[in-house]
Amino acid sequence: MEQRRRAGAGADPKANGLGAAVARLRRELATHPAELSDRAVAEDELAVLAAMARTGDVEQPRLHRCLLVVAGALGSVSALAPALREVREAVDLCGRPTGPPWSRD
Repeated sequence: MEQRRRAGAGADPKANGLGAAVARLRRELATHPAELSDRAVAEDELAVLAAMARTGDVEQPRLHRCLLVVAGALGSVSALAPALREVREAVDLCGRPTGPPWSRD
């Protein structure tokens, strides 16, 4: 069974947090002067994360895969570490179940 969560009538604070963290990392990556061999890969995966956050359609397996790819591409760049940590924390929050155990998918 695929684990997926959709935003309801109200805004999902977890998805909003993910969107804000991804936006910060994208801004910092865009202004980072060094040539990074995996920059395009990281940008593509950050775009996927941003889309999931924007729509509220959070696919947990894809969320974690994107994080792994971004961390692999940017993890050695110390200037981006705080923003990358923020994305990781937001992904962790999005992956946590909400509501009582009997109502979870």
